[in-house]
Formats: sequence, structure tokens, C-alpha cells
Amino acid sequence: MFWTFPSSTGTRNTGFGQGSFMLPLIRDATEADLPEMMAIYNEAIRNTLAVYTEEETTLADRKLWFAARTGQGYPVLVAVDRNDGAVLGFATFGDFRPWPGYRHTVEHSVYVRTDARGAGLGAALVAHLLARAAALGKHVMVAGIDAANPASIRLHERLGFERVGTLREVGTKFGRWLDLVFMQRILDPPPGGSSK
Repeated sequence: MFWTFPSSTGTRNTGFGQGSFMLPLIRDATEADLPEMMAIYNEAIRNTLAVYTEEETTLADRKLWFAARTGQGYPVLVAVDRNDGAVLGFATFGDFRPWPGYRHTVEHSVYVRTDARGAGLGAALVAHLLARAAALGKHVMVAGIDAANPASIRLHERLGFERVGTLREVGTKFGRWLDLVFMQRILDPPPGGSSK
């Protein structure tokens, strides 16, 4: 399945690269996208608090993760440059907790390549995830965001997420304790969709 960003002109200056370019395409990821997705993820591990680990992942690990996620029927989406097909970002969701009572709640993650940040790709990817979750009959989407990431918190607020709590000093990375903000959005059920 393919999606495009809404635009009246078909082009947008995103602040990275030179000038305007065709808006990125958002589509379901394939295994061929995994090396570029891994590079984005590992950069986030090395340089940000988006992932509470300092151990980079491997392509073998990403293949197992991808097979497990898609095997559960959950989407893995990529935003790709229309000019060269390069992966600019990716997003997915999975089970919030493994117990049956949480089956209508998912937790998402979104990662954008360093030079593509601030151009709206993260918001576009999350918006597509919200639609996919609602289509699967999910009721709530959760975001776990490092408290020192106000840009991500604002992005989620603009998408209708509300801040529901902060867990103090539950993570550690780069030699310090980290606070985790939980945000959630209650999804509209799809027309005729099941909530059971």
C-alpha cells in the first residue's frame, strides 16, 4: 500500500537537501529496506535518547524483528525519497503488553534520518500508523518518549496524544538516569469495525 503527503503543489522545501523535491512516499517496508532502517536506528542508539540502549543492532536482528512484527499483522512503514528511493524514516507499532486484556492497545515507535528531521516526516508516519491501528480495531495508541525530548512530545500533542504520566528515573543511558513520558491517543473505531 502506498500513501503520499497531502500538498497543493506536489513539492515542498523540507529544509534538507537543496531546494524543493517531490514529497516522500510512505509505504509498507520490505526486507530490502532493512539496511537503511538499521542505519537510522543505530544512529538513534548512538546519538539520542530515543532508544534506551547503547548496543547497536545487527541486520540479522532487524530481520528477526521485521519477521516478528509483520508476522503479527502489524505494519512497518517507511518514508522514501521519490527521487532516489532512499529511506528517510520508518515507523511501526506492536503490542503494548503481552497479556490478552491489553489486546486493543499498541505502542508505536518512529525514527527519522538525521538530515530529514524537522520536515514533518515523523508526524506523517505516525498519522499513517494511527489510521492503520484504527483499521485493525485498536482502541489506544501509546507513545513512550524520553522526557528530555520536547520536540517529540509537541509532535505527539499536535497529533492528538495527551500526556498521561511520567515515570521518573526508569531508564539509564550515557551515564545518567532518564525519565519516560507516556502519552496516549484514543483512536476512533473504524466504521463497522469490531472492538472485541
